Amino acid sequence: MSFGRAIALIGGWTMLSRLLGFARDVAIAALAGAGPVADAFFIALKLPNLFRRLFAEGAFASAFVPLFARARREGGDAEAAAFAREAQGALLAVLAPFVVAGIAAMAWIVPLVAPGLASKPPETLSFAIEFSRIAFPYLLFISLASLYAGILNSLDRYGHAAASQVLFNLSLIGALFALTPFLPNAGYALSWGLCLAGVAQWLWLLVACRQAGVALPLAFPRLTARVRRLLTLALPAAVGAGVQQINLVLEIVWASLLPTGAISVLYYADRINQLPLGVVGVAIGTALLPRLARLIRDDQAAGAMHSQNRAVEFGLLFSLPAAVALAVVAWPVIATLFLRGQFTAEDARRTAEALTVFALGLPAFILTKTLAPGFFAREDTATPLKIAVFCISLNIALNLLFITLPERGLMPRLEHVGVALASSVAGWFNAVLMWLVLRRRGHFHVDARLAARGPRIALAAALMGATLWAAMAWTPLGGAFDAGGAGRWLALLILCGGGGAAFVAFGAALGVIRPVEIRGLLRRDRTLPPDPRDTTPLE
Repeated sequence: MSFGRAIALIGGWTMLSRLLGFARDVAIAALAGAGPVADAFFIALKLPNLFRRLFAEGAFASAFVPLFARARREGGDAEAAAFAREAQGALLAVLAPFVVAGIAAMAWIVPLVAPGLASKPPETLSFAIEFSRIAFPYLLFISLASLYAGILNSLDRYGHAAASQVLFNLSLIGALFALTPFLPNAGYALSWGLCLAGVAQWLWLLVACRQAGVALPLAFPRLTARVRRLLTLALPAAVGAGVQQINLVLEIVWASLLPTGAISVLYYADRINQLPLGVVGVAIGTALLPRLARLIRDDQAAGAMHSQNRAVEFGLLFSLPAAVALAVVAWPVIATLFLRGQFTAEDARRTAEALTVFALGLPAFILTKTLAPGFFAREDTATPLKIAVFCISLNIALNLLFITLPERGLMPRLEHVGVALASSVAGWFNAVLMWLVLRRRGHFHVDARLAARGPRIALAAALMGATLWAAMAWTPLGGAFDAGGAGRWLALLILCGGGGAAFVAFGAALGVIRPVEIRGLLRRDRTLPPDPRDTTPLE
């Protein structure tokens, strides 16, 4: 499967999942608002997802995929399947006792992650502990599912893994409406739905692996040489690839110290920001890692350099306009999606502020997804770890700064905006440092095509942003979101459609959007491309 087609397939399923996620979040906002129940559930949601990114998607995906590719090349499919079973045993040996211990210690874990809950209404802390205990087994099932997804992606079977995301949102939506009437509040229903979502995704991908010829029966864990190598690579990758998730957990720590609702406000804003990150960044990173691993193993340095340049170009082509659009139309998006039921106008205002600042870091988060495979494909997980530690430290320092300076009267109180700003700044440092290290090692240099198109993509995005701002300032569209009613949806549709059309028009005029290139990229897979300095269209 071609690189472009793989991105399109993963991105398409992710887009469907994100749209269902919006429907889920709209329902949560209407039923739980931004109060104690919502704050408690979002803590319960983030805890297993943090460890999922660290144990499974961060550590195992980045360490397992290159080793799986090596086993397949040296010993064929049978040897690769044997290594997959060894990896599954190691993952279970680590995660099963961890999940049991986590459930037992949840009364200590939640106050540690969200220390500010001690000063909130007591039911918030109580709900957070109970919801987290119900939801935490999700970690075990989704980690196994992530391992299976790495296997399928390495076999160029991207569809099942990408489609599994849809099951997650369907499970939560179904639980929210089916179980809420029979439970004390919506938080309990969502927590049980989260646990069931993990089971559904695990079974779905287990069957898909079997159909792909990789049987994964349970086996007693063995510390083989390959497993030792996997664990050696996975340990630093757990931090290196999970820097963004660690920053998100730090957001819970800081937000818990802010007024009630800050956790929910940051969650809703981040969910909107995650749409382009999930559709573009995750799709590129998922497709790029096994591709780079194969090219590097086959000593095709030119092909690897070309693929990474095109991945960065793809990332910029989607992330820059998305970031500009979200920053400009943050209030219309939040008001249209969430302003109803228990979600008040003040909640919407605070969420829009956070979304604007999160959007500033969106290109950095997507660039990180495209640059990280340059390390992981070479079995280097130590360097991203060092960069991650620095960025986490920077995130902590900035949040402390934003808290202490207002207390001394040296700057206004940023509250939830400060939390989002610290995350965005740390994200940019992460992306820039990765790029500098790869360039210094000769593993990535900006080719002539990317150097020529990058600034023009930025210009097209800026012109689109100006168009959106003018439409809101000088037409009735801006007032539609303050007036309320069904007109919001029509106005938002016009803004989104008009903004997309504006970017395509400006991009085409500046020569960065060419239909012939898109068709060619989706149709063909060039392992050995032309000279990377060539700026002619990619047929």
